[in-house]
Amino acid sequence: MTRRLHSCTCIALALAAGLLAVPGAASAAPEERAAPRFRHLDPGGQPDLDERVPVNVVFVGHQLGDVDRAEFRAGLPRMAEPIVRSRLWYGEVEKLGIKYRYDYDLTFTRRAYENRLFRYLASIARNKPTTTFQDEYNAQDGTLDVTRNTWIDATRAERWLGNNAPRGVDTRENTVYLINWHGRRDFRFHVYTKTDEPEPDTGYNFGELRDSRKLTAWGGTTAADEESGLGRTRRVWFHDLSAGPEAFAGSYDIENADLDGDDEPDYRIPPAWEYADDGYRAPGELTGDLVKLVRYVALDSLMTTSPLYPVELPTTEPPTSVNLDSNTYEGWAGVDASNAYIKPRLLRAELSELLLARKRLSYDNQDFPLTGRARRCYLGYLEGVSCEPSSGLPGDANLFLQNLEDLARTKDDGNSVDYELPLFNYAVSTDDPTPLGFADDNWSDGTASFVFNFINPFIVEAGYGLTSTQIHEVGHHFGLSHPHDGYDPGTGTDFDPTGDFYFTWLGTSVNSIMSYIDLNWDFSQFDQDNMARFQAAAYVEGANRLAAEALAGPRPARAMDELRRADSLVGAAESAFARHRYPQAWALAGRAYALAVEGAEEAGVDVEQSIQRALRAARTSPVPLSDGVDDASVDTLEPGHPRLLP
Repeated sequence: MTRRLHSCTCIALALAAGLLAVPGAASAAPEERAAPRFRHLDPGGQPDLDERVPVNVVFVGHQLGDVDRAEFRAGLPRMAEPIVRSRLWYGEVEKLGIKYRYDYDLTFTRRAYENRLFRYLASIARNKPTTTFQDEYNAQDGTLDVTRNTWIDATRAERWLGNNAPRGVDTRENTVYLINWHGRRDFRFHVYTKTDEPEPDTGYNFGELRDSRKLTAWGGTTAADEESGLGRTRRVWFHDLSAGPEAFAGSYDIENADLDGDDEPDYRIPPAWEYADDGYRAPGELTGDLVKLVRYVALDSLMTTSPLYPVELPTTEPPTSVNLDSNTYEGWAGVDASNAYIKPRLLRAELSELLLARKRLSYDNQDFPLTGRARRCYLGYLEGVSCEPSSGLPGDANLFLQNLEDLARTKDDGNSVDYELPLFNYAVSTDDPTPLGFADDNWSDGTASFVFNFINPFIVEAGYGLTSTQIHEVGHHFGLSHPHDGYDPGTGTDFDPTGDFYFTWLGTSVNSIMSYIDLNWDFSQFDQDNMARFQAAAYVEGANRLAAEALAGPRPARAMDELRRADSLVGAAESAFARHRYPQAWALAGRAYALAVEGAEEAGVDVEQSIQRALRAARTSPVPLSDGVDDASVDTLEPGHPRLLP
């Protein structure tokens, strides 16, 4: 497996909440023995968070004869257990202790419903020229030509679908709409758009100005989104087979097998009219393609994802304060990059919406000159040359190694916050081939370490500042994956949008800063759901670990009151989780963990030393399975990348 630097950060300290086992931890002979029985707390064990996940799949404009129900159901997973994806880089499969059991409800809409929907879409459609990618499609030997194009506001369409579900469909539950307007007399060629959220630092409006940001899918908008909130909680993602063709997932290209130049055929979902005897794909393959959309995009990449990194934060107690510790290496002559391209208020506001259980989120920035060792390691990173050959790590680790060594001077909040999250920004005058950013791991066991962000004239010319990159990379640091890559538990496949999984680029069409579509700077409803689930699991596992240490400590009987209360709270968290009340489950699990900390301390366990021992053990863990970097996983702006498409 190739080691991948996702656009995210990782922190060498991140043994968060001390969820790693502590090998060789000393324990004194207990003063007295207890034989506790817990109903929910499992000392030394994993969480047991079990959720029966309702998944509504609504077929609009797809007739029963078009889709084979039995084949469709057979292609979907019955259950899933998410894992920590970064651990795979070190040969380890680490489960979270979460089990999803899917409960599918398939609905084929009636003609009256379809009439209402398509009448509404026609009413909000705006006449526009065909896009660059529709023109490229027309230049090929397709089954028809796209003419008289229209733009349809994506979030207005999502809101209508959320508020006007067919009878029996509850869009507060995960709901996938699979839409086909083509074939009706009132059909209009169309793409979906979102044009109300320019890039916060540069003002560049990707949705308005880039044809590559014209969509065939959308969803995940929260109730309180500042620009286009739904007003109430909905969990809707729709894909319109009759829209487009579009750019990111390649539906416009029906002639070239290899779209990304890696000498491997790229699987794409073509527009509806290309499912024909003389089309790009045979009609009988439609069912299988719709299965792919629901399984690998909607479930694996949006609704029930696996975290990129371990989601625990390195604190002895659930943190009530997090500091975004920004450090900018200023090397762009005549430009104060931290002042020009970072908006602290927006950064804090967006991340506060993700970290629902955090009470206080602060920000500060220090500027440093990009000189000396910092510059040498930066240039070595660009050239792939290690600035610390004695470490045995490649040039890709340069920024991590240099900033780990200099951490004492960059961390400036002392003991005033529970967790100080280090962000490092590199501003240079030259158009170096840097990524936009990445969230690194600790090069020991796949734990998140530092967040790196980059700015130069080329990046600004392309439309980007630093704020949106920071929000995205911190999202990775806290565990969120991209919505266009993921892990499929049923097959054990960790996938990127290339080759057989090229179509998963469609997942980037979602109202999330974790996407590459550059149309919003918020976290989606799916992001918020997944984060709350991950944190609930992290705290339950932490409580289990500390319970085991307390029972093996010098005075176990003194911990029993706290552990019994923690046991009750874990049970309440499990119940809330099963009822899809994710923030409540997170809060209850956090309280259980806090009690387990108290109990362990009462039992004579040095909780802080426990975490430090685990940290030292992690630093001596194996190196990655490969020193190579999968460039498709870095948030890059290299030539040919979809984000640079016109």
